[in-house]
Amino acid sequence: MASPVLFKPLTRVVVTGGSHGNEMSGIYLVKHWLKEPLELRRKTFSATPFLANPRAVEKCRRYIDQDLNRSFKMDVLSTTTNEEDELYEVTRAKEINQLYGPKGSVQACDFMIDMHNTTSNMGGCLIVDSPDNYLAMHIANYVQKNYTLAKTPVYLYKLGDEESYSIDSICKCGLALEVGPQPQGVVRADILARMRDLLSCVLDFINLLNQGTTFPAFEAEAYKLLAREDYPRSADGEITAIVHPSLQDKDFLLLNPGDPIFQTLDGKDIAYGGDTPVYPVFINEGAYYEKKIAFAKTEKLAFSIPAIQGQM
Repeated sequence: MASPVLFKPLTRVVVTGGSHGNEMSGIYLVKHWLKEPLELRRKTFSATPFLANPRAVEKCRRYIDQDLNRSFKMDVLSTTTNEEDELYEVTRAKEINQLYGPKGSVQACDFMIDMHNTTSNMGGCLIVDSPDNYLAMHIANYVQKNYTLAKTPVYLYKLGDEESYSIDSICKCGLALEVGPQPQGVVRADILARMRDLLSCVLDFINLLNQGTTFPAFEAEAYKLLAREDYPRSADGEITAIVHPSLQDKDFLLLNPGDPIFQTLDGKDIAYGGDTPVYPVFINEGAYYEKKIAFAKTEKLAFSIPAIQGQM
C-alpha cells in the first residue's frame, strides 16, 4: 500500500467573496465575517475573510473593466503598465497577488476558498483546476460525504494545459464554490445558507488535516471541461435561439446527440449535433452571454486519488 501524500499544516487560509461584484452570497457572508469572524475559526487556524473586487461590489456589477477572476495569469500579473493607464481589475489582481501570493512562491498563502454564485442550476458545485490537486479533491470528497442537501459535483475547469487563471491560483492550493441557482444582484436565504454550510465543511476538513488525520485513497468522479457551446447567431451576431426548455436546469445530466438544446423564437427546435454524449454545465448562465457561451460541455471521468495525511 502506498504511503499517504503528506501535507504541512494549512494555517494561512483565505475566504474570498465578491470576485464578481453581483454574486451576492459570498459578498454578504464576507461582509458579515469581517465584523464577526468567529465563524471562520477552528482549533488549528483562523481563516481570513476578504472582499476581492470592492468597486464592482459597490456598483453591483460583475466587474469594472474586465473579469477579475480571469486576471491571475502570470502574463497579466507581470505587466508593467502605468497604474493610471491600467484596467482596474489588473491593478486589483496585482494587489491581491501581493497580499496572498505571490503566485507560485513559497510565501503564498496555504489555501484559498473563493465563493461564487451562478444563475445556473449547479447546486453546490466544487470547482477544481486539476485532479492532480489531491488536497482539493479530498476536500471535495469530504464535502460530498458530509453535505447532502444539494448535489455537490466536482467541475475541472481547465482546458488542456492552460494556466490556472482564477483568484485562488495565487495561493499554494485552493478551490471555488459555485452555488446556484441565484439571480445576479440578488441574495436568496436558501442559497446563502448552502454556501455557508459548504464553506464550513471545507474549514472542518482543513482543521482535521492540520491535526494529523489520514484520509484514505478513493475513486473520484468529476466533470472535465471539453468545449463551450455558443448560441445560434445571425450573420450580424444576434442570438437567434434560446436554451430549450428541456435542457434548462439540467446541469450535470447526460445530453445525447439529437436531443434538443435550443429553440427559435418561432418555436423550432435545434438539436445537439455532437458525435458523442456530453454533460452540460453552466446552462444559460447570465454572465456568459457576453462570453458567447450557452453552456459548457463536459465529460464525466473517474480518477484514483491517493491517500493524504496532515503533518502535525
